[in-house]
Amino acid sequence: MSEGGRVGRVLPARPGDPSCVGPYRIIGRLGSGGMGTVYAGLDAGGLRVAVKVIHPAQAEDPEFRARFRWEVQLSARVQGPCLLPLLAADTEADAPWLATAYAPGPTLSGYLAEHGPLTGGTLYAFATGTAQALAAVHAAGVVHRDVKPQNVILTPAGPRVLDFGIARAADGTSVTRTGVMTGTPGWISPEYYRTSEAGPEGDLFAWGALVAYAATGRLPFGTGAPDVVAFRVLSGEPDLGEVPEAVREVVEKALAKDPAERITAESAAQECSRLLAAETTQVVAGAGGWEPTRVGELVAAEWEMPTLDDPAWHAPAPAPASAPVPDPAVGRAAGLAASRRRTVVTVLAVAAVLGAAAGGVMALPALGHGGGADRGAKAASGPATAGSPAAPVDGTARSASGASAAPRASAEPAGDPRSAAVPTDPLAGVPDPAYTRSADQDQPTDAEWAASARASDAGERDAALAIRDDMTSMLATKGMDFMTPTVTFNKRAQTVMVTGGPVSQIPEEDQEFFTRTGQAAACTALARRLGAAPTAWPYGRYAVYWKNFDGDTEAAVLGFGQATDGCYGAIAGQWQGDESGLAAARIPSTDRAEIRVADAIDKALGSAWKARVAEGSGVDPSAAQDDISLGFDPAEKATYVWIDDTYGDLVGRAQRADFQDVVTRTACRKLVAEYGSDKAWKYTRWSVAVYEGNSGQPEFTGSGDCVG
Repeated sequence: MSEGGRVGRVLPARPGDPSCVGPYRIIGRLGSGGMGTVYAGLDAGGLRVAVKVIHPAQAEDPEFRARFRWEVQLSARVQGPCLLPLLAADTEADAPWLATAYAPGPTLSGYLAEHGPLTGGTLYAFATGTAQALAAVHAAGVVHRDVKPQNVILTPAGPRVLDFGIARAADGTSVTRTGVMTGTPGWISPEYYRTSEAGPEGDLFAWGALVAYAATGRLPFGTGAPDVVAFRVLSGEPDLGEVPEAVREVVEKALAKDPAERITAESAAQECSRLLAAETTQVVAGAGGWEPTRVGELVAAEWEMPTLDDPAWHAPAPAPASAPVPDPAVGRAAGLAASRRRTVVTVLAVAAVLGAAAGGVMALPALGHGGGADRGAKAASGPATAGSPAAPVDGTARSASGASAAPRASAEPAGDPRSAAVPTDPLAGVPDPAYTRSADQDQPTDAEWAASARASDAGERDAALAIRDDMTSMLATKGMDFMTPTVTFNKRAQTVMVTGGPVSQIPEEDQEFFTRTGQAAACTALARRLGAAPTAWPYGRYAVYWKNFDGDTEAAVLGFGQATDGCYGAIAGQWQGDESGLAAARIPSTDRAEIRVADAIDKALGSAWKARVAEGSGVDPSAAQDDISLGFDPAEKATYVWIDDTYGDLVGRAQRADFQDVVTRTACRKLVAEYGSDKAWKYTRWSVAVYEGNSGQPEFTGSGDCVG
């Protein structure tokens, strides 16, 4: 798990995250993976640390806990330049954890993707620093076993080698399961493929590939399926043609097929330090050796990386319980967090970033959800259109059950980009469209994805830009704009490909949200282009992919669709919320406007529901204490509101319609007001769901649009 792969970005904390771990105050997240979660922490003196906390399910596994103890023991043994020192750990806690120094900066792979290969003194500094780090690892009697670009962070002070999750002692002692190959294809030594032997020599083989990759931006043994890469490692020669001659000789020694012929980490550090010294016109101390401190100074002298900072690190410490809270917005959110209802809680790290005026940060409870509900059978009728026979004089519509629904907004202002329609059937009535594969429901093949290329003309460039901008805007609302999409085109397949990754150990819900935004952005862009130029625009299909590593030729297909089938969920022309949209809404927002509006709706909705229950309208009084939550899905521009019906008070259709009536009347007033005052506000759709008792499946009572 790489805690520095997001360029020092601190992500918001989530419901259930600790406020402190050991002596460290937690201010947010740095990443998450299968092993655990890495939090951004501060000690009493303000030192920034990365705190890895093991997932509860893993902590209950005796074998896993033993492996974690082993990781801590190995990390404690390893100290040296260009390494992240272990600061503290508790392997016996209910949730075991360890803390290391924090390393701001991108991974090597992330940096190369954006800026290209390292050159000159920076390349020599990289080679020297990473070799020096491995020399310290091996001197401590440890083998890293997972040297790869994702485990090297390019900090402003120099490269840092991290992650000892699969490290082992040089004498072979390990608690890693036997019979399981560890490591990453392209970074595995020949002897490990043959005999599963993992020694210091294997680390040097990976180091040689790492330096070649840093110098060229290409994998020295190419890309492809793991078995193809393994064959090249075992019998082929690395591609070192563009590696600078000065460092190529050292790299060749590291990539020798026979581990006995390979250079050691100490010798590699020594030879690279000479190159670095020549670059700085200085002389390394000692004719035959090198001094770690001296080489560290040379690395710093030639290293060129920008200094990074994140305002979230400067979040103020929480006020003592007895002290007054100076920020009224934070105070309001804290008061709500203390109540039984869980809709809004305070996350100080994000509040510091967004500013005092943003109010409390919306945090959605960890409710289960599934796909078993039949929306069509259980949904109440949507609100009537203003002016219809069912609409009363005051403009408040009535549903078929008699419950009042949402007030409707007036017509959108002319020229408002939000009023631009997305065609539901852009090729209707077109006799000879350029897009001819609307009847083909088969998803694109791996070969079609691999053959896709970046935009080649103005139309494709405009479409790619529209998709990327739309996705980035949606991802940013959840603090996920680090997942930069790549948009490519395959004209033969008439398909636009949206590809994400690789991002180390990305949570499944984040990947699902990337998929949802990719589908929405691609479908919208293609539908509008098909509608505007149906006889010229050839692309109508779209697919979303995820790469697991650089050079992946068989990326996973996450989503596929056609712009000719409509871009929004609808039944009989009526927009309908669903479980996928609810899952997106459950992800906490980091957008200032969303947080402010959610806070306002939460307060108004809580008061309105309690008042309705108190009226004696057939709903049991205990329903006033049920947990109500809300969130936003930017893909379909919808607000979701759901309630935990703990005691079964809303089991009847009339009671659920009553709750939906309160939600739509209350929420729509706020949404319509925001829509009229903020031209960037797009959320006008609503959907209401009920979780009955301990059920993990939401039952949708209705959906609609406040603006019409």
